[in-house]
Amino acid sequence: MKRYILLFATLLTALTTMAQEEKDTVIITLQNGTEVKYTSDEFDRVQIIYNLHYGVKVYLKDGKSKDYLAKEVRVAEYQGGSQVVTDNNKNRNRYRAKLLEYPHLAADSTMNQLIIKSTANYGITYSLEWSYKDKANRWTCYQMHSGNNMKNVTRSDDPWKTDTEIPTQYRTYKSDYTNSQDISKGHLCPSQDRLCSETQNEQTFFMSNIQPQWQKHNGGIWLTFENLIRPWSQKCDTLYVVKAATITPDKVYDFKLNDKLLMPKYFYMALLQYDKDTDKYEAMALWTVHEDKSISKADFRKYAITIDELEERTGIDFFCNLPDDIEDKVERKLDLSKWE
Repeated sequence: MKRYILLFATLLTALTTMAQEEKDTVIITLQNGTEVKYTSDEFDRVQIIYNLHYGVKVYLKDGKSKDYLAKEVRVAEYQGGSQVVTDNNKNRNRYRAKLLEYPHLAADSTMNQLIIKSTANYGITYSLEWSYKDKANRWTCYQMHSGNNMKNVTRSDDPWKTDTEIPTQYRTYKSDYTNSQDISKGHLCPSQDRLCSETQNEQTFFMSNIQPQWQKHNGGIWLTFENLIRPWSQKCDTLYVVKAATITPDKVYDFKLNDKLLMPKYFYMALLQYDKDTDKYEAMALWTVHEDKSISKADFRKYAITIDELEERTGIDFFCNLPDDIEDKVERKLDLSKWE
């Protein structure tokens, strides 16, 4: 038998194979030191959910299930491979990028940097991948759920700041937008989605979370979609969000902002919703042409595409940390009734 150990700080971080044991058991040690134990007489299986909100799900013999929040769990030990559900996903990210919202990291890790912004009380604010070559954000991803949807603060005043986690020669600055009245500093993880705390809100203003965006697009169709996502996130247990702009040579304009920053031709969102009660996922992407044009009442259905189609257009593998059978199913399907 195998023992699977899942280590948590405030987040799910690692799964390690351990030595054999005699009996199938689940031992969950919470952050407060409380130990919860189940034997194979009490549970059918255990599911590891790569999710900030629900970290461990125990399916009990009586047909019920018990969820343990990732932020509450210190260590979860699974003894007995016959009772543990794992998947054979060969395409999952390694290292720190194992949560469901993460796209597949770029192959050249020497020219791309994974950056994670977080707070002690609310976990990950968002994560992003920064391209040194392009001096631009490749994508930003984050989760929305009842644990971080609260509004405790208001938007910070003019807090734009350089991300010092990025090496100096690859950084972008607020001054890069000087004399660009028609082009705004466009959030990917928006300020409005991170009002849990002042620190979380301030983190959304790092220049690494920003793409140059025509204000008519930023305050028009992009804002419309951002406002749609918030109520969607309240109708499921967790909404996994990826937001980005295209930065490949064939999908940027032939000029740079102030001769410094790439101007993307397209902006998009990849969305994955999870329903805990049914243990089901649904996915969709929204694709927009980035123009100096205002569209304020856009019907999202006209911009919706499958995740498979988004992957064809961008060359990025989204939601690669899902079990392969689930990923294949949800990424080729587009059921707009699940979003309306």
